[in-house]
Amino acid sequence: MALTKHFLVVFALLLVSNICDGQGLKLGYYRKTCSKVEAIVKKETTKIITTAPTLAAPLLRMHFHDCFVRGCDGSVLLNSTRTTQAEKDAVPNQSLRGFGSVDRVKSAVEKKCPGVVSCADILALVARDAVSVLKGPFWKVPLGRKDGKVSNATEALNNLPPPFFNITQLKASFASKGLNAKDLVVLSGGHTIGTSHCSSFTNRLYNFTGRGDSDPALDSNYATRLRRKCSPTDVRTLVEMDPGSFKTFDEDYFALVAKRRGLFTSDSALLDDAQIRAYINRQVATKGSTFFKDFADSMVKMGKIGVLTGKNAGEIRKRCAFVN
Repeated sequence: MALTKHFLVVFALLLVSNICDGQGLKLGYYRKTCSKVEAIVKKETTKIITTAPTLAAPLLRMHFHDCFVRGCDGSVLLNSTRTTQAEKDAVPNQSLRGFGSVDRVKSAVEKKCPGVVSCADILALVARDAVSVLKGPFWKVPLGRKDGKVSNATEALNNLPPPFFNITQLKASFASKGLNAKDLVVLSGGHTIGTSHCSSFTNRLYNFTGRGDSDPALDSNYATRLRRKCSPTDVRTLVEMDPGSFKTFDEDYFALVAKRRGLFTSDSALLDDAQIRAYINRQVATKGSTFFKDFADSMVKMGKIGVLTGKNAGEIRKRCAFVN
């Protein structure tokens, strides 16, 4: 019994260390060492997204994928080595885009402030500014993250919630990172921008229950439209997650989910929780009256997951794809 209690205490401490305490992060962290960092990041990110607006969603997703594996430490940016397959080469991350954009922003910051600003902080700022350029919310990002030195593909597989998760699995995944049900639905609202490969949802379109049918949780007319675009084996075609406004950050995602037109199983699953369903219906009824503020709050919260801070934690990478 004593051993069991000891194990539970240790487990609880490990869990607490992985959630969003954000200790050591603060606004204006680089005020004395790189006062123009946010202006530099905003300028470069604006150039990138204005030229290629479809990169905004991948950059937002990259920040999410970084924070859910080892915390927000830039580990998703590291390249694989001869001995270790990195996070970016794990199956859930093989569709990520925008690594070159992060490198471009990092280079611009390095020219002004060499060896000062972490890649993890740059990624957090880039995600914020990319959303803002697409008419989304703007939020203040506490800074001071250090870059991690480890990146492991298996950890990405074990920590990233896949698009086929049900509501119980989704809530458990987010809870393990210190995020609640509201954070889950709010951050899912990020699907208002971007596209997805057919392979992420074709399981819902063909022979879902073994009877040649589609997922009953998916609107049948929408399923028919999706089948016209995606064959059962299609791995190349991209489909808009928010048809008609996938380059504009707005509240339309919630209207789609309410109509059973969320693209992924994980989108439809949100309706299976009463609290989350009430939030979705409220955003639809009020045309997203609180969504922007809620999204900003949840992004700040997510950005604090498992951060490395202080003099003895992590490093400031010179190049985001390589440890120093």
